[in-house]
Amino acid sequence: MFPLPLNDIHVHDNFHQSKDDTFVYNEPLHNHMQRHPQVSDPDHILKITDPYHIKPEPGEDDDVSRNSKTRLVAHKTDETSENERQQWSRPIEFLLSCISMSVGLGNVWRFPMTAYENGGGAFLIPYLVVLIFIGRPLYFMELALGQFSSSGSVKVWKMVPAVKGLGYGQMVATWSVVTYYCSLMALTVFYLTQSFSAVLPWTYCDPAWADLNCVDAASNRTFTNESQSSSEQYFLNYVLHRTDNIDEGIGVPDWRQALCLLLSWSILFVTLIRGVQSSGKVAYFTALFPYLVLLTLLARGASLPGAAAGVLYFIKPQWRKLLDPNVWYAAVTQSFFSLSVGFGSVITFSSYNDFKHNIYRDAWIISLVDTLTSMLAGVTIFSILGSLAHELGTDVKDVVRGGSGLAFISYPEALGKFDWAPQVFAVLFFLMMFTLGLGTASALTGNIITIICDQFPSWRKAYVTLGICIISFLVGLVYVTPGGQWILDLVDYFGGGFVIYVLVIIETIAVHYIYGVNNFLHDVKFMLGKDLGIYWRFCWSFFIPFSLAAILIYILTDLQLPTFEGQEYPQIAYTCGWILSGVALVMVPVWFCQAVYITDGETFSEKMKAVFVAKTGWGPRKAYHKDGWLIMKETLQSQEDKILRNDISDTRTV
Repeated sequence: MFPLPLNDIHVHDNFHQSKDDTFVYNEPLHNHMQRHPQVSDPDHILKITDPYHIKPEPGEDDDVSRNSKTRLVAHKTDETSENERQQWSRPIEFLLSCISMSVGLGNVWRFPMTAYENGGGAFLIPYLVVLIFIGRPLYFMELALGQFSSSGSVKVWKMVPAVKGLGYGQMVATWSVVTYYCSLMALTVFYLTQSFSAVLPWTYCDPAWADLNCVDAASNRTFTNESQSSSEQYFLNYVLHRTDNIDEGIGVPDWRQALCLLLSWSILFVTLIRGVQSSGKVAYFTALFPYLVLLTLLARGASLPGAAAGVLYFIKPQWRKLLDPNVWYAAVTQSFFSLSVGFGSVITFSSYNDFKHNIYRDAWIISLVDTLTSMLAGVTIFSILGSLAHELGTDVKDVVRGGSGLAFISYPEALGKFDWAPQVFAVLFFLMMFTLGLGTASALTGNIITIICDQFPSWRKAYVTLGICIISFLVGLVYVTPGGQWILDLVDYFGGGFVIYVLVIIETIAVHYIYGVNNFLHDVKFMLGKDLGIYWRFCWSFFIPFSLAAILIYILTDLQLPTFEGQEYPQIAYTCGWILSGVALVMVPVWFCQAVYITDGETFSEKMKAVFVAKTGWGPRKAYHKDGWLIMKETLQSQEDKILRNDISDTRTV
């Protein structure tokens, strides 16, 4: 069957022989043919037993070789495109980039407030359950999809052409999120520049923007119901010029914030211009620097009077909250937001990996680091808020603010009360906030760039990156208007959380019910050489789709539209929000119809069936990996056919 004697194969460098005499093919086929022209005939069949090193039963050899059809054929793969596909310079850059992507602004202000509002320490129970049974399995699934196919979040759906629109829907959601995400980075840039002042400008009431209710944040005066700290009025009146409603429009962009936004997108462009070759280098800083600052601030915050009371306020459990489905929904959305699951960026990052890279290890490291960082940020922030409450002689709940207020009101106010060099801590804090934002924003924007470059490979990535950054900057000007914070919350609800939640459900069903969980597990084993146990099957096949669907049904039956600090949006705003959600979700049926239209088939029924079957182009990108993968699949199929024939034979005998 093979021109070389089988007893010589194990000493040849394109095979190795296992202990059970199973010969394993480990060389690119085209290289082997070039070095051994006597076996260049593709009709020669390579007799391999099982790709998982399972020794065939006696008498089975001929049957396996006859039925598996594992031909030595070099599958036509565009070698040029393989060479052009970038890869991380070092595995550590991929790991740090993933940590930088997952550990973002959401860990610093979103997690502490979400935990506080949903049961304090009790929230950790649903959050950890969601992390273990939903977040981590989904994260590893997306890592595996990208690395196995070396494709972005659209091309990866060659595995199930019917849901190709899923990638485009994720692109719409990602673009929506990253535009407002960079506006938050612009705020950190503004505060960073102001932190170099001789006196922090938010620590005292300036008549240029303060009213009679303003109280210096640096003082220890007790606040009344009408009082506002100088840090709050500084943020609302001087930085944002925030309007009380948007009935008359959102206003025009603030030129100072616009310049900070331009600087943010310029830095992001420089980070992304060379793809993962440049963003991987930046990850050394964006992934590690925040921990230096958080640990420094924690050490300082823990030494302040009242810090313990603040930490206890953060972790004190409210057990009744565990029975509230909204708490579990909050845990799911926090997990998605924190790990960046469902945005497509995880698939994109892993697509630049080596085919055999150990993403199983990385998935555990990243999810653990993300959780510990969230806890570290929560303890750090509430220790400082506890000190602030102690100085003001009030309760912690009176100084706690959610969202941007936590980062740009409560925290600056606390920093202003530091006895020694408050400017130093302010600079460190806002530099940390910017680097956290940069890591996540570069991942989200890189996903959009990859989708476009995969669709139009002839376009230069540098020009695509420039175009995306310019368009996103122009869109982001909406968020630096007096009504910008209203729009930010609206887009976060309709363009981020809700859409991503629905798309993740579709993604899970497509992979594990249409493509098949067994096929996916075989692919992972071929790629990593690792058997995944019942935990992964349970999560992917049952827990994730059914639990997410149940929570979604409950939320839809008790739908509560977003408000801004208790005020409802104008009806036109809700309409625009639903349009944004619709644009993202409609991508799935639109591209489904397109897939049916272009698929070969004589009848509509044949076309419908074809779009739910993986394309011939699905599989590993490189030819020698593709050859081995097809050999594995055909061998497994031959074994299944043999078992089926034996079962039929036994039935007839009975």
